[in-house]
Amino acid sequence: MYLYDEIDQRLVDERVAQFRDQTRRFLDGKLSEDDFRALRLRNGLYVQRYAPMLRVAIPYGLFSSKQLRKLADIARRYDRGYGHFSTRQNLQLNWLKLEEVPDILAELATVGMHAIQTSGNCVRNITTDHFAGVAHDEIVDSFVWCELIRQWSTFHPEFNYLPRKFKIAVNGAAADRAATFVHDIGLHALRNAGGEVGFRVIVGGGLGRTPIVGHVIREFLPWPHLLTYLDAILRVYNRYGRRDNIHKARIKILVKERGVEKFRDEVEAEWAHLKDGPATVVEEEIRRIEARFTRPAYEKLADMDYTNVKTPFTAWMKRNVHPHKLPGYAAVSLSLKKTGVPPGDVTSDQMERIADLADHYSFGELRVTHEQNLVFADVRQAELHGLWQQLRELGLATPNVGLLTNIIACPGGDFCSLANAKSIPVAEAIQRRVEERRDSLDYLFDIGELDLNISGCINACGHHHVGHIGILGVDKNGEEWYQITIGGAQQGRIGKIIGPSFARADIPGVVERLIETYLELRDSENERFVDVVHRTGVEPFKKHVYANLDQKPADRRRALAA
Repeated sequence: MYLYDEIDQRLVDERVAQFRDQTRRFLDGKLSEDDFRALRLRNGLYVQRYAPMLRVAIPYGLFSSKQLRKLADIARRYDRGYGHFSTRQNLQLNWLKLEEVPDILAELATVGMHAIQTSGNCVRNITTDHFAGVAHDEIVDSFVWCELIRQWSTFHPEFNYLPRKFKIAVNGAAADRAATFVHDIGLHALRNAGGEVGFRVIVGGGLGRTPIVGHVIREFLPWPHLLTYLDAILRVYNRYGRRDNIHKARIKILVKERGVEKFRDEVEAEWAHLKDGPATVVEEEIRRIEARFTRPAYEKLADMDYTNVKTPFTAWMKRNVHPHKLPGYAAVSLSLKKTGVPPGDVTSDQMERIADLADHYSFGELRVTHEQNLVFADVRQAELHGLWQQLRELGLATPNVGLLTNIIACPGGDFCSLANAKSIPVAEAIQRRVEERRDSLDYLFDIGELDLNISGCINACGHHHVGHIGILGVDKNGEEWYQITIGGAQQGRIGKIIGPSFARADIPGVVERLIETYLELRDSENERFVDVVHRTGVEPFKKHVYANLDQKPADRRRALAA
């Protein structure tokens, strides 16, 4: 856990005082709505459909039990007793009073938390792999590099009013668990032939109205040059990015319009003035940041054998327990996807219990994933069964991580004023359709790995473009309809639309028919849904869905077999 130093705390405290004064002047009529908008957005405050929403920063998804207890207390006293974890590893409070927001920010500051740059045209919260520090395939501890970038980007005067919001993801392991190819900048750690650490630099990815997979503009950037190279990229974007059209303002459009080669040349030319300059990272700076992180007091343990353990604990072990780089330990996902609960929502009471469990089982730390779940990264294997029993009591042990019902969904039309359609009821309807099956758990495990993502509008906060199955809410003559894509993947694949949109009531059946097609077409149990789509294309799925929209399941299966 990163511990704030005096400078960190002073910056946060001063920002709270500034925003308190800005809010007072707005409420007194001394600041216009237009003038206040930019100020509140820089402090994470949105005006939603029914009430102000505050987005609280959880830098790179890592926070402490103490901080979670504070969030629980704030949600209970200032909100409706719950919070929503987002796909950007932040927490959102949806039912606030504007005049109380400065008090909330002041309370957050007492535990080293804030809402700085969680909105606005600036560098947003840096995200990373939720298994950072404990993964077997780790090359660098990405938390350290995320913190370096956080300090570089916070209040950076040159990049405080960019053409549009800007998102950076850092992946420190061999496998990309940070979706680096769909960010404005993705940084993927690697070692060159000489064993030196550096980063592959990916630019121009993003979802939303124009989904684009990012481009590698440098295969290997030695780590001392990381900040100067980021400076060069942001300078080119700041100079040439479109400010006259909000739909063309993201860096992905700039890279597309100028061409990757030209954009790369412009970055390299800008970097020539910055390379080896004052912002060059030195070993002492990395050591300084590393020293501000607390580290678990690991014991020397041996791995345990759970092969003879029976269900339902086995099912949870298979889906929600993950390998750890040290023997005798495991990482555990707390599923926030129980049927009937909006994906990512946690009550104040649950937060407090989770904080207690984090203290007992995981050294007082936890992480937020971009899949809207929580992770205890350092659980002793000998204590897994006891943890599972307590998580079951809290409704947080659903064994569905990586499966169909582990649905990613934005708040949608229930909260967001930008949404065309609701997301939460659609997620619940799909989950209930699966749960109604007598063999629901066997059915989920038989389907295997499947990412289902739902967005209530084209802004794609639910990352529907990179879901194996993606669902997008659209407005059709004032009514809510839903467009389906298949074949997306967070490692850099954009899903393809299968055809015309569907009414909300049809969506569970549409998903069921997509699964039927997959189960019929797969070559083996190991071939995932997304792999079948890539092998066969969209057409077999499209044909089965639209040709059999009104048929009963048994009739559809016979038609598909024929």
